[in-house]
Amino acid sequence: MPRDYAKKPRTNNRRRPASGRQLPAWLWLFVGAVLGAFVVFLVYLWELAPPPSRTKANTPKLEAKAEPENKTPKPRFDFYKLLQESEVIVPATETPQPQTPSVTNSSAEPVEYLLQVGSFANPVDADRLRAQLLMLNLDARIEKVTIRNGELWHRVMVGPFTDQARLNNARSILVANQYNALMLKRKPE
Repeated sequence: MPRDYAKKPRTNNRRRPASGRQLPAWLWLFVGAVLGAFVVFLVYLWELAPPPSRTKANTPKLEAKAEPENKTPKPRFDFYKLLQESEVIVPATETPQPQTPSVTNSSAEPVEYLLQVGSFANPVDADRLRAQLLMLNLDARIEKVTIRNGELWHRVMVGPFTDQARLNNARSILVANQYNALMLKRKPE
């Protein structure tokens, strides 16, 4: 009798776990994390614990032959305390000196003062600072300077000033807007 091999009787080939229910993977991950944290905690406690002290009965006789203690005192680092104590707060504007009543010298050669607000290797940064200073109503300009290595730097300058009142006014505007300025003195061009 002919047999139809296309239609096989299907048998249930599912494997059954040998030991009842299997634990989900997230539970194994959680248990591993808890055990790992516990081991890290134990190592942390081990490092915090002081080493056991030796008693006289357990100390060998070699300690009696140890060299006498070095009696030089340990260095004290008082620099940080001294630095804080000697801090001097500089006022935002300088008081006019009695020896120079005005910015211009009484001598024959005239002098002008400039405020250097920044110096940048990148001209875009210098132009950005110049724009910020112009928005504060300060006369800012950029000077290109070549230094000793042939590098080109862009200095952002405010001024020139020949009047002490205008110089102090510009400095107070810069200080109020958190700009540090360096005052330069030079002969007028």
